[in-house]
Amino acid sequence: MELFLVCGGTAGHINPALAIADAFRKLLPGCKLTFVGSGRRMENDLIPKAGYPLVNIKMTGLERGMSPKQIAHNISAVTQLAAADIKAAQLLKKRKPDAVIGTGGYICYPVLAQAAKLKIPTFLHDSNAVPGLTTKLLSDRVTRMLTAFPNLEQRYKRPDRVTFVGTPVRSGFGAYTRQSARRELGIPDGEKLVVSFFGSLGAARMNELARAMIERNERCHDFRHIHAFGGNDAAANTESQSSDWTDARAYINDMPRVMAAADLIICRAGGSTLAELSAIGRAAVLIPSPNVTNDHQTPNALAVSEAGGAVMLRESECTEDTLYDTVLSLLQSPSRIAEMERKQRELGAADAANTIAELIISAL
Repeated sequence: MELFLVCGGTAGHINPALAIADAFRKLLPGCKLTFVGSGRRMENDLIPKAGYPLVNIKMTGLERGMSPKQIAHNISAVTQLAAADIKAAQLLKKRKPDAVIGTGGYICYPVLAQAAKLKIPTFLHDSNAVPGLTTKLLSDRVTRMLTAFPNLEQRYKRPDRVTFVGTPVRSGFGAYTRQSARRELGIPDGEKLVVSFFGSLGAARMNELARAMIERNERCHDFRHIHAFGGNDAAANTESQSSDWTDARAYINDMPRVMAAADLIICRAGGSTLAELSAIGRAAVLIPSPNVTNDHQTPNALAVSEAGGAVMLRESECTEDTLYDTVLSLLQSPSRIAEMERKQRELGAADAANTIAELIISAL
C-alpha cells in the first residue's frame, strides 16, 4: 500500500501531516508513505528530517489585490497551477497511490483534484473553523472532508461527507506532566509560568508588547516568563531580555515540554497551536493574527473562547496594560485557570492522528 500526504507552506499544514504519517507507520508498518509539497523551505526541512520521502511540485498561491505586482504574481501563479496539474496527474498515474491525504496549502488543490479525477480515494483535513479557498474548491470532490471543530457540516457543499476528527498534534505532546516539565526547566515550586510565542517568523507588534511585559515583570516579579521572539531580530532580543525571571529565546525548540510546564500561554490561534493547547489542556490568551488570509484565526479563537478554554484579545485592542493585567488577573484566579484547562481538554479530540488513519484504512 502507498499513501500520499500533501501539505505545504507552514508548520500548521506540515505537522498534522507528519502526525498522520506516524500513525500510519504504527498501524501499517509495511505501507509506503510519500509526501508531496510545493518546494518551500519548511517542507524541505521538516519532512526529510522526520524520515519521509518528499516529492515537490512547484506551486504558488494567489494574492488578493490589484496592484501591478500582485497581478503579475497571480499570472505567474495561474501558469504554475496549469503546470502543477500536469505534473500531479503524471505522478499519480505513475505511482498509483491507494489514497491521497491533504492537510492544507495551495499544493493540495492540483494533487487532490487530479486524484479525484482518477478515482483515487481522497481525504482533506482543515484545521480551521472557517474553510479556506483551497478547502472550498475541493470539499465537494474529495471522498471525505475532515474537520478540526465539531458541528461544521453546513459550512461545506457536501455535509454528508464531513467528519469531525480534531487536529493531529506532533509527537511529544502528552509526554510531560506539568510537574515533570517544570522540574526539567528548573521552575521553582509555587511560582507561576507564562509562555508566549507568536510564530517562528516573529510578530513585530506582539514582540513590542512582550518586551513591555518583560520590563514590567522584572520590576514586579509576578511570574516566570518564557518568550520566543522569532524573526530576524530574535538573537538580539534573546541576549538583551534574558534574566533570572525571563527566559528569552529565539525559538522554542522543546515546545511540548515548555507548553506542558506553563500555567498560561499567550499565542496566536492557528489550528495546530489550538490543537496542541487542547491536547495538553492549557489555559490561553489567544491573540489572532490580523495578517492571515481571510482573518481565519479569529473564528478559531472565538470557537475556543466561547467554549471557555481561552480569553481572546484582538491585536488592535492590546496595550501594555491590557495584556499584562489580563494575564495577572487570570494567574490570580486558580479556579478559573483550572476551569479553562478542563474546557480545553473537552475541546480536544483524543488521538486525532490515529482516528484519521483508522478512518482512511477502513474506507480503502
